[in-house]
Amino acid sequence: MNSESDAMLIGDVPAVANICNTIKRVFRHHGGALAVRLWSGETIRVGVGEPEFTLVFKDPYAFRDLVLWQNPLQLVRAYFLGRVDVEGQLYRALGLRYSLGAEPMSLFDRFAVLWRLRSLPPTISQDAANDAFAELKESSGARAGRTHSRRDNAGAIAFHYDVSNDFYRLWLDERMVYSCGYFENPGDSLDAAQCKKLDHICRKLRLKPDEHLLDVGCGWGALAIWAAKNYGVRVTAVTISDKQFEFAQRCVNEAGMDKLITIKRCDYRDIDGTESFDKIASVGMFEHVGLKNLPVYFGKIAQLLKPGGLFLNHGITHDEEGWRATLTTKFINRFVFPDGELDMVSNVQKQMERTKFEIWDVENLRPHYAITLRHWVSRLEAARAEALKYVDEATYRVWRLYMAASALHFEDGDIGVYQILASKRALNTVPVPMSRRDIYQ
Repeated sequence: MNSESDAMLIGDVPAVANICNTIKRVFRHHGGALAVRLWSGETIRVGVGEPEFTLVFKDPYAFRDLVLWQNPLQLVRAYFLGRVDVEGQLYRALGLRYSLGAEPMSLFDRFAVLWRLRSLPPTISQDAANDAFAELKESSGARAGRTHSRRDNAGAIAFHYDVSNDFYRLWLDERMVYSCGYFENPGDSLDAAQCKKLDHICRKLRLKPDEHLLDVGCGWGALAIWAAKNYGVRVTAVTISDKQFEFAQRCVNEAGMDKLITIKRCDYRDIDGTESFDKIASVGMFEHVGLKNLPVYFGKIAQLLKPGGLFLNHGITHDEEGWRATLTTKFINRFVFPDGELDMVSNVQKQMERTKFEIWDVENLRPHYAITLRHWVSRLEAARAEALKYVDEATYRVWRLYMAASALHFEDGDIGVYQILASKRALNTVPVPMSRRDIYQ
């Protein structure tokens, strides 16, 4: 017990006071009360009032890295690895992404912290297998989808969607719809909101019996089955996810809809161009296309759509032009969507118009996605023990944090989600009624 590190590990008063001052400095820009629990068991409060959450540092090196660099991504990674825990309000803890690093430490102060913590031994509680998995997940995620080639896109989709169908089933609705619901009232159940969303899409497309619908990026098949069952249309649905393809095919067979629905494992660029469709829907898919490929994507849709047909593009946007390297974009591409790229809705519409689409309707569903994500987070947290049967702790933490952070971004307006209804531009062609009344009747 003759070193500073020994003293800190047993709660020596001067050492704890030193750490206390450092913690209060690091978190001084946070707009509420929080607590920090050290690996030694000491708890330090910051701010006035009852702490809204507690950051639990299980490893002094995770604490050292946060203090030295004040980078929210490092804190996030430590959380994934189990070196840091969050007790209390996760949504409030995510507010640290704005306050950390607001006023970085000077080089002298960083050196002083490093000197004080120089001999602390690591006490990581995460086992080596999960550590290795998290390292692999991070590096493979950073690589996959980089060029948006067919091979890279397939790898990126597998990275995100081929986790486990059973895992997704725990927190999605009963139809496994992985896009925002449509809440007529904020208190609607998730299952009800997803049924309303599926029907909302079908009504916007003005589906009629015997029409042929193309569902691009069909997920687990919910829209295809809903449209065929309730509107009598034939559906061709495509996905490049192996697990989604197998699940959707099984659902179609179990529903007895195999004569109306064809599920294909196919990249959108490889859909047979000799076939044309009365209506086309793309829900939660174009975010994977890549901004440089939007002309190719919309061009392919235009090639496949019949004259007078309707195309509905449902996708996420954000409030800045292009896909610059930021804290949010780095996090998404490294841990969640390796190929994900967003743009402003105005730029999306511009690309559509350059492809000779005429836009008939634009609807912002941003509040609906915020509510949907809070449902998903709540359901995932409630099913944590079951979820860990299908994924490891690191994966569970990635999804919990990602969806909670996304809910806040939708609530703040940093990102949005739009349904854009369009047709191929043509003279004397009006493919929609004079009002929207038919959608809601």
